[in-house]
Formats: sequence, C-alpha cells, structure tokens
Amino acid sequence: MSELVTGDAVVLGLRPARLPSRALASAIDLAVLFAAFLVVSVALGIASRSLDEAAVAAIGVASFLLVLVGGPVAVETLSRSLGKLACGLRVVRDDGGPIRFRHALVRGAMGVVEILTTFGVLACIASLVSARGRRLGDVFAGTLVVRERVVTGQSVAVPPPPPWLVGAFAHLDLSAVPDGLWLSVRQYLTRMHQLDPGVGRAISERLAGDLVARTGTTAPQGVTAAAFLAAVVHERQARDAQRVFSVRALPAAPRPVAPVSGAAGGVGPQEALGADGAHGALGAPGTSKVAAAAPGEVPKRAPGSGRSSDSVGPDGGAGRAPSGFAPPA
Repeated sequence: MSELVTGDAVVLGLRPARLPSRALASAIDLAVLFAAFLVVSVALGIASRSLDEAAVAAIGVASFLLVLVGGPVAVETLSRSLGKLACGLRVVRDDGGPIRFRHALVRGAMGVVEILTTFGVLACIASLVSARGRRLGDVFAGTLVVRERVVTGQSVAVPPPPPWLVGAFAHLDLSAVPDGLWLSVRQYLTRMHQLDPGVGRAISERLAGDLVARTGTTAPQGVTAAAFLAAVVHERQARDAQRVFSVRALPAAPRPVAPVSGAAGGVGPQEALGADGAHGALGAPGTSKVAAAAPGEVPKRAPGSGRSSDSVGPDGGAGRAPSGFAPPA
C-alpha cells in the first residue's frame, strides 16, 4: 500500500496497480479500440471510394487519431475504460483526486509512443522500474493507476470469551462506545497471538481501560483484560444479531413449582438462576445469587436468561467445557 498525505494532512492508503493487472486491462482496451478502428476504417473506405489517394490517407490518419487517441482520452475523462472496469482499476491524480481532460490527454498522447509504436515494451519497462507501477504517461501526467477491488483473505473470527463470561455484561450500556474503539478491540482480538506478550498485554489493558471509561463497569476480579474485551465484543455481537435478524428467543412458558420448604435449606431449580438470572454475572466465577420464591408463586426469570442452571464457572468444575479462547501470556 502506498501512503499519500494530501494538502489537508489526510493520509490516503492507495494500492497501486502492478504490471499484470495493467497489462490485462490494456489488452482488453486495445482489442476494443482496434475493433472500433477496423469498423470505422471499413465504413470510411466504402464512403471515400470516389476520393483521391491524398484524401483517403488524410481520412485514415484522422480516423486513427480519433479512435486510438481521442477515444481513450474521452473515456478516461468521463469515466473508466472497459479494461479498467473489468480489472477493477481507476486512474487518479497523484493527490488521489479524479483526473481531468489534461491528464487524460497527456496519458493518451504518451500511450501512442510507449504502447502502440513499441508494442507496449516501453510501458512494461517503465512500469517494472517504477516503485508504484507507473508508465511514462503517468509520470508526465502526474497520475496513478490504483486498484479499487482489493482481494481480501478469509476474515478471522473474534475468539469467544470464557463460558462463564458469556452474557455477564448483558446490562451494559454500549451506546457510548464509538465505532473506532470497537474496531480497535476487534483488530486486537484477531491478532493478539501475533503480538509480543508484553506489547499485547499493554494494548489489551489500554483498550479495556477505554471500555471501562465508556461503560462505567469494570471487569470482574481475576478476569484478564483480553477476556474482558472478548466478553464485551461477544455481547455487542449478540445484540446486533437480535436487532438485525430478529433472533430474540421467546421465553419459555413457566411451569408450576412446588413451595420451597425452608427447613431443608435447599434451593429449587428456578432459584439457582439467582435474582438476575446470570449466575453471578459480575461477581467472581462460580458464584450465584439465590432468591427464594414465595409459596404458590411462579418464579420469573429475568429477560434474556436463556442459559440452564447447570452452567457453573471454572471454579465449580461442572457444566460446559471451556471454549477455545486463550488470552495471550
């Protein structure tokens, strides 16, 4: 990627097109131009049968300049050529802005010399020598051919948080967290295993501090900054899925529960969820809040508490197996 700083102190990340893509686009453009030139030449030859040789030669030169020079200039001034459109390329100025007629005219005039007369050899040599893949027409016109369609690899999924942190931050207000911070957190989580342990730990603590300042809730005691970030990002993704795809689960119909006897000191299956239905979400792992139900009353679950009561934190030993999340050392 070529970084360019504009006059407004804005850094532009431009991806210059290299020789293979430019050669393919030029081949498509030349095929179209020569086909158009052949059609125009045949039509003018039929129409100029009664003219002398000098007039026919003048018409031939005019048609050559009109089709092979004027055509590309007009097309690049107004839009993109067929070859560049097919290859996802675009001609821009050195400062990243759109080209004007003068830029297209210089590129077209130089194209006759370095592409048509030398069969593209001069343009290939200039493009190979240039650090940004520019030919002589680009150098004289002050332009650059960039790629608009960038081939990206398979997106890396954000590692899931520990099981006992899933849903622990359902009450957080995430509206104050800006998109830039979310992007930074996501980039860190997908690349944290590629970072130096000390550097990764410092970045995670800084990002966690920014999230705490925006949400007003600190991480549970004993939770690493990376696990805290993963849990908050997981909560945001769950909310986005509910809002966009309407996948909010319907609450199950309550079932009658026998009155709880206080003599045995035990808790019923509904009481194991606790008052907030989150298994001690913001407390230490493995703890839960217990709320006794009144005799004859059906205990109510908190909205969104879809987890079963057998999910115990890492200190409890039972429940689901730990996920593949492994924060950096």
